[in-house]
Amino acid sequence: MTAVDDRSSVETNGTASSGLYTYDLAPTKKEGRRWGAYNVFTLWANDVHSLGNYAFAIGLFALGLNVWGILAAFALASVLLFLLLTLSGFMGHKTGVPFPVMSRIAFGVRGAKIPAMVRGAVAIAWFGIQTYLASSVLSTLVVTMFPGLRSLNTDSVLGQSTLGWITFLALWALQVLIVSYGMQMIRRYMAFAAPTTLITMCALAVWMFVRADGSISWSVDQPLTGGAMWLQILEGAALWVVIYGTFVLNFCDFTRSARSRGAIVRGNVVGIPVNMLFFAVVVAVLSGAQFKLDGQVITSPTDIVRTIPNMFLLAIASLALIALTVAVNLLANFVAPIYALVNLFPQRLNFRRAGLVSAVAGLVILPWNLYNSPVVVNYFLGGLGALLGPLFGVIMADYWLLRRSRVNVPDLYTEGAQGDYHYRRGFNPRAVWAFIPSAAIAVVVALVPFFGAVSGFSWFIGAVLAALLYTAVADRTAQLNDVDGESIAVAAE
Repeated sequence: MTAVDDRSSVETNGTASSGLYTYDLAPTKKEGRRWGAYNVFTLWANDVHSLGNYAFAIGLFALGLNVWGILAAFALASVLLFLLLTLSGFMGHKTGVPFPVMSRIAFGVRGAKIPAMVRGAVAIAWFGIQTYLASSVLSTLVVTMFPGLRSLNTDSVLGQSTLGWITFLALWALQVLIVSYGMQMIRRYMAFAAPTTLITMCALAVWMFVRADGSISWSVDQPLTGGAMWLQILEGAALWVVIYGTFVLNFCDFTRSARSRGAIVRGNVVGIPVNMLFFAVVVAVLSGAQFKLDGQVITSPTDIVRTIPNMFLLAIASLALIALTVAVNLLANFVAPIYALVNLFPQRLNFRRAGLVSAVAGLVILPWNLYNSPVVVNYFLGGLGALLGPLFGVIMADYWLLRRSRVNVPDLYTEGAQGDYHYRRGFNPRAVWAFIPSAAIAVVVALVPFFGAVSGFSWFIGAVLAALLYTAVADRTAQLNDVDGESIAVAAE
């Protein structure tokens, strides 16, 4: 079935507008959904073990948290994330729609472009950065295996060496190829990458544990204690949730193809609390063992991989880290902007074309320059990231507190003034009024040095404030209809 054919048949029935409905944005049929508990689990098996997450978690050890403090921070964060992601996942399963369409419920059929663009902009920037980090691992491996290519790593073209360009473009093209086959191929890649990731990280931890003679350092020389320790535990847990502030918004992009609520819950249980505690144990072993060996705190698992003496094992470990980074990129940073772009240009872009546009945007921003500029990362990406909390607060308060999960799915695709989500010219002013001040406060807390002590909680502050404001100003007089989208649904991938 093509996007054009499907769209034409729906328009003939008069239930959807061509500016809002395409094959890629349409709700998925309940029958034939393929994502089971294992597929949901693989999302977290890949995403939790990203190199960026390891760098963050090892940083907690470097800041003075002992092993038990790190475990406590991740236990608390995993409970919060399980609740948030399960609620978000249920929304996708019930409606069968992707995030840009889900946003129409609270913000209106046109106002939904606001959260979609914010989420997409953050994802495109991080897509480029994550691809660059993976290409750096690949460049290091290539130079190690073929020392004669070292000369290709010494020049600079737009801030990147010739070898860096080659490895970056190779991984960039690989991701574009995977995405060109749609969500079904992404699901299959996740299923392959997840066990590879878990086995690799477990083997790396065991190898380090053996090197350290079967014991580890439980903390740095001067660990945090008392109130300072507990504050760091709370802030570490909050920041871990913030890292997933993007995912809790667009988790419905994946659960719209989930077989049941039970599959989401089971996948989340194993993938979040269980998997995150396993992740925390791996972090404790890697950082604790390395500190015992030489008194140094590593910054990333790549620091340990580079010390593997066997070339074959070094290559296997490096390729596993690259496969992991690609998986994380596909999940967190590629799917979201694709749907955002399709939502912006529904008559010109489909999933494949939007994927190419997103990838090109992630290339032309020269992400290595972004990553190497603390000002850009902290202020531009940090500011955009702070906006995600208020968006989450408005959307969740509208769906769960006010509507109590009652959604008229067909009306999410109509521009007619009679539609449930037309509001005022396609915008819900009450949602915008709740979002703007909450977003302003969240950004100030996140970026202004005066609020440094609570900056780690900016996502929560913005989310709670937006939810409270929206609950206070929302229209409670409108009739709430609960209609499924089966009449305009397409087959799930």
